[in-house]
Parts: sequence; structure tokens; C-alpha cells
Amino acid sequence: MTSQAEINDKKRHSLKPLASLLPYLKRYRGLVAGAILFLGLAAATTLALPLAIRRMLDHGFSEADSGFVDKYFAMMIVMALVLAIASALRYYFVITIGERVVADLRGDVFAQVTRLSPSFFDVNQSGEIVSRLTADTTQLKSAVGATASLALRNSILCLGAIAMMIATSPKLSIMVLAAIPVIVFPLVGFGRSVRKRSRAAQDTLAEASTFAGDMIGAARTLQAFNGEQTARTRYVSAVESAYDAARAAIKSRSLLTGVAITLVFGSVVGVLWYGAHSVLAGTMTAGTLGQFLLYSLIAAGSLGTLSEVWGELSQAAGAAERLTELLAENPAIAAPANPVALPKPAKGAVKFEDVHFTYPSSPTKSALNGLSFSVAPGETVAIVGPSGAGKSTIFSLILRFYDPATGTIRLDGVDLRDADPKVIRDRIAIVPQDTTIFASTIQDNIAFGSPNATRAMVEAASNAAQAGEFIGRLENGFDTMVGERGITLSGGQRQRIAIARAILRDAPLLLLDEATSALDAESETLVQKALEILMRDRTTIVIAHRLATVLKADRILVLDQGVIAEEGTHQSLIRDGGLYAKLARLQFETGGRDFTAAAQ
Repeated sequence: MTSQAEINDKKRHSLKPLASLLPYLKRYRGLVAGAILFLGLAAATTLALPLAIRRMLDHGFSEADSGFVDKYFAMMIVMALVLAIASALRYYFVITIGERVVADLRGDVFAQVTRLSPSFFDVNQSGEIVSRLTADTTQLKSAVGATASLALRNSILCLGAIAMMIATSPKLSIMVLAAIPVIVFPLVGFGRSVRKRSRAAQDTLAEASTFAGDMIGAARTLQAFNGEQTARTRYVSAVESAYDAARAAIKSRSLLTGVAITLVFGSVVGVLWYGAHSVLAGTMTAGTLGQFLLYSLIAAGSLGTLSEVWGELSQAAGAAERLTELLAENPAIAAPANPVALPKPAKGAVKFEDVHFTYPSSPTKSALNGLSFSVAPGETVAIVGPSGAGKSTIFSLILRFYDPATGTIRLDGVDLRDADPKVIRDRIAIVPQDTTIFASTIQDNIAFGSPNATRAMVEAASNAAQAGEFIGRLENGFDTMVGERGITLSGGQRQRIAIARAILRDAPLLLLDEATSALDAESETLVQKALEILMRDRTTIVIAHRLATVLKADRILVLDQGVIAEEGTHQSLIRDGGLYAKLARLQFETGGRDFTAAAQ
């Protein structure tokens, strides 16, 4: 039985991955037709030049007719102009095709990445994905444009020159064609080596890019721990590994080029030696030999260029393979063929029924073990428990980032697996503890997820989240750029922007991962008031880290090892003296730290 590794190795030994670009080329048939037209015209003009030279050598000089010679040189000037115009237009069309196709490809790859489920990102590094989106598509841009054009042009020239060589002198042509297998087989062998090493170089560079992205994104942490030298050493090591892999590919490609040129021109010299003796013997004219010489040089030059182009196309095939793998990745979570519509009006009722779940990246550790609970419309439920109890997992399942292994999760009575994930998420607003702020303006960050929101709506949401005051003090107000991950803002400011984003979304179901955890006491009081207004008449599930949050909840679920260990109000759970009472007591003893920290 053929192993998967062997199958993948065979794939890398061909240019078949480049076939995945054909659908993109079909979108621009006009550009492709123009490129082929002018490419063919340039090739035909090039192949016509030796015919004119032969006639001039055999007839022009022998007749000593200066007018005849002048006409031929004038004709050759015209042919040169045609060749120049055709070549310029060919370049325009092929480069435009390359830019256009790669722009479309980048858009499709990015769209595909945004559709993939979180389980994909649990096992794949973001830096490696970005490398595919940038470095690999740049590699393909050259292949689709200039490289593919050169390959097609030189293929036409090579085949046309061989056909004209046969028409000029069948005997000499037989000698040349007999040498072709000797030339082609080494090219194919070396080409495989180039493809394999090019793929290795691209993969190694992607690993280095991933590490660089992590370090740059955490520059402050890096410097705070004086980790610059350690990071530099590791990155330089990764870059050196990428360099070694690239150098191996370059060596193979250089050897491929050298062998090709040696074999091609060596065979041409041998054939021309035989032709020269034929001219001396009177069995061939000088013009015929000259014509054959030019065609053989065209064929040899084309084959030499094809050997170089083959290496570039092999590298592009490796890039296309990586991108094709990404585009072929199916999201683990997708809408069913006939999704069930969620009832209207939305109420936000949530129900877990004997849910078991294990993260794909940790298949031996169960996150939820037969979890069952329900949240009524308009109810506020707090979920508390030690770290690793499964609190955040509940939010991930409600958002349908994952599906449970067994059991059912319902939103307004509909099994989440039967509904469209986008429709589900339209009914949910979330404020995570680890706030996500994008490298854009404050306006864009608050309106993220609500693209039709007006400035007035954004301002109202920010005021409700107690963010309007600090935004007003910024030089550019809502148009202020906040830097990567909102680095120019304080933790509390980032949290309030996230709350404003949730307020603006105005969804019937709120998921709050302790939305006030990053705020100072004064801001927490103000934001808590805003949240109380927001939570009114809405279903709210709160992952609670602080006692102040759970005191105002209608019901508290105490989670432990993926199941509900206790359920009730604050007072009833304190009276029971169980896990909740222990967590609350520890929190008081540790000076107000959250439940999770108190349980450690």
C-alpha cells in the first residue's frame, strides 16, 4: 500500500499543483487571449528571421544586387519593429494576468482562512498561514506572469525551430533529435530535486516567519524579560535553516541549468561540425547551413531558458501546493444543507442537554462530562469554578466554534447543529476577558460586527460603556488609531471599547467573560451600571471571577471537572457549604482575587 508520504512526494515531483490556477485564468479570458496572440506573433516573427537571412546569403551576395540587399534589410527592420511591439504587449498582458490572478487568489485564501473553524487554528500556527498568504502568493505571481510566459514562448520557439530545422535539413535534424533524450532525462531528474528542496525552503521560512511574528507582537514582554538575545539567537538559527534549505534548492537549480546548457550546446556544436563539412563537400549551401544554424541556436537557447524556467515553475508548484492545501481545508463547523431557521422574535433561551466535549487538540482530556443546564429568556446566570472546569468551553460551544461529541445544545429551542452558525452568532454579543482590539480607529473597533452603525450610534454605545470621556480627550477622538492590539490604550480602556462593541450589537444573548475584570474600582462601578442596563430583558451568561458579579445573578452554576457541581443563589450556596462556599471564602481571604485564582 502506498503511504501518504509517498503520495505527497509524487505530487511534489510534478507541476500539477499549478493546475489549480486555471479557474482564476478562466475569469480573464480576454487578457489570456491577448497574451497568447502577441506571444505567438513574437515567436512567429523570431522564427521568420532565419528564412530572410538564408535567402540573402544564397541570393543577395551572389547576385551583387544592392537593391535586393536593401529590401531585405528594410524588411528585417519591419520585422524587428513587429517583434518589439509584440514583445511589449506580451509583457503587458502576462504581467497584468499575474497581478490580477494573485490578487484574486489572496482574497480567496484570506476568505477561506476566516471561514475555518477554531479547531484548525488550535493545531496550525498563524505565522505559517500568513507566510502562505504572502510569500507563496508572491512566488505564484511570478509564475503566472513572466515565468509562464517565458515557458510558453520558449516552448513555441523550440517546437517551431525544430520543425524548421527538419524542413531545412532532415539529415542534420535527425542527429539533433537523437540527442534530445540525452538532454531531457537529466532535466527531469534534476527538476525533481529542485521541487523537493524548494518546498523544504518555503516550509522552513514559514517557521521562521511564525517565530518573528510572535516575538514582534510581544515586544514589550520580550524586552521586559531581557529576552532580546535569546529571541535573536533562535530567530537567526531559524533563518539560517531557511537559508540552508534555499541554498540546497539553488545548488540543484544551478546544476540543472549548467547540465542543460552543456548538453544542448554540445550537441549543437557537433551537428554544426558535420554541417560545415557538408558545405565544404558542396552538398549544402552556406545559406542553408546558416538557416539551420540560427534555428538550432533558437532551439538550444529556448531549451536552456526552459531549464531555468522549469526550476522557477517547480518552486511555484510547491507554493501552489501549499495554497491548494489551505483552500481545500474544510471547516469543521459548517452550515447544514438545509438549516433550520431560528424562531422570531429572538428570546436568547439556552439549553445544554447531557453535553460531552473534548478539544481536538487534547483528545485525551475531556472538557465537559455530561453537562446539562438551561437559561431562561431574560435570565442572568453566572458560571463559577476553578481553572479548567470548562467555563470558557461553554461559551465556545454556544458560539458553535465546536460541536459537542454527544448531547445537544439549543438556542431558542433549535439544535445548534441544525442552524446556520452565522445566524446563531448574529443573536450573540460577547465581551471576552482577553479583549481583542484591532490595529484601526476606535470607530472601527466599536463598530466591528455592526458595519451599518452610524457615528451617532457608536458614540451612544461608547457613552453607555463609560468610554466616551476618555475617547473625547484623544486628539482625533473616534478617528484615533489605537495601534496593533490596541497597544496605545490601557487595559481598562480596551475593555470599555469591547463593552461598547457589545452594546452596539444589541443582541438578545450576552456572553460576558467578567467584562469588568480589567477596570479600576471607579470605572468598574460605572461600567457595571451600563451593563445592568444592557442586560435588562436579555439573556445573560456571565463567567464570573469576582464575587460582586455573582451577587447580582439570578442563578449561579458551580462548574467542576466539566459538570455542574452546585446550583443556586449566592445565599443558598453559601449555606450549603460546598465548593462555592470554599471559593468565596478563599476569595475573601486572598483580598478580593477572583474565584479562579482563589482556587489555586
